[in-house]
Amino acid sequence: MASNMAKVVFITGASSGIGQAAALAFARSGCHVAGMARRTERLEQLGQQIADLPAPHGDFLALAGDVTQAEDVQKAVTATVERFGKLDVALANAGVGQRGAVVESEWSDLQTLLRTNIDGVLHTVRAVVPAMRQNGGGHILTTSSVTFNMVSPYAASYAASKAFVSSLAASLRIELENDNIRVTDFLVGRTNTEFDEKRLGAGKRSGGGVPTMSPEQVAEEMVKVVLHQPKRQRVILRFFDRLLVLGNTLIPGFIGQRAKKQYK
Repeated sequence: MASNMAKVVFITGASSGIGQAAALAFARSGCHVAGMARRTERLEQLGQQIADLPAPHGDFLALAGDVTQAEDVQKAVTATVERFGKLDVALANAGVGQRGAVVESEWSDLQTLLRTNIDGVLHTVRAVVPAMRQNGGGHILTTSSVTFNMVSPYAASYAASKAFVSSLAASLRIELENDNIRVTDFLVGRTNTEFDEKRLGAGKRSGGGVPTMSPEQVAEEMVKVVLHQPKRQRVILRFFDRLLVLGNTLIPGFIGQRAKKQYK
């Protein structure tokens, strides 16, 4: 059992992928974890996985809710503080993918994308910052993407939503510095999760020989940043992804044409 001095980590989108891996990694490191998601049965399974970890490990609080609903996020944050007495770290992780031409895509898909990837992050930030201020500081992690600066035909809406996340993180870092709240933006590349299966819209599965990594790799880096490297502002995990971000800056047209072939 983790001590009362253990960090308390609030994670959205905790039922699968990077969020689930992060919940396990933080609990394994001794942090208490509050995991929020819509799929309660997945949260129950995650809670059992954490309970079965070798001791010592942190406690887990399952929180059912939808990040597109501000009241759900606020209730989850309140429950976290009531259970653990504080909130140190928030991982604004919940998100969905979408593929398709901007004009032809279903509006309901675009609305779901924007409400989850943009509204969900805003709801999370607005709910956790007051709790962190009461605690004398904290650390916000955002899950963005290496597509944040990409000319990305047929994935333009998704890339734009991640551009919002990264821009928000950069501005929040300055807004919140006097509150002793750090902000780290994770630009995540292709990861082996349910992302493709759950992605909204049309189009083939992602491919094209782009290397993938495990969600555990991302999660372990998140733990490292929180516990040992809190001053890091932006994290890109792989050399390939750093090259991609650089290419998006220097030769966006070329990258865009390559993306067009993959995403259409």
